[in-house]
Amino acid sequence: MKLHSQELLIGLSEFFKIFGDSTRLRILDVLLNGEKCVNEISEILDVSQSAVSHQLKNLRSSNLVSTTKIGKIVKYRLSDEHIKIIFQYGLEHIMEEVKNEKN
Repeated sequence: MKLHSQELLIGLSEFFKIFGDSTRLRILDVLLNGEKCVNEISEILDVSQSAVSHQLKNLRSSNLVSTTKIGKIVKYRLSDEHIKIIFQYGLEHIMEEVKNEKN
């Protein structure tokens, strides 16, 4: 049996912690549909621009989102396909649990 290094598992733990905040998850959900600026995300979620910026900083420092700067406007997007897949698998897992609870 091959076990992963403690360092790798600590990194994985830190990675999954970023998914532990509903505002960050809502932002990721918005970004599943394409890149957006802070103002657009704020309007869609009805959350202050300050709160969105703060959470985007966390998501960016964890490499879950990346940016493109166009003039003064910064657009945010999911950093890669892995983030989308992890998010979707998590949703599928929760939806299965809800479905099983109803049966």
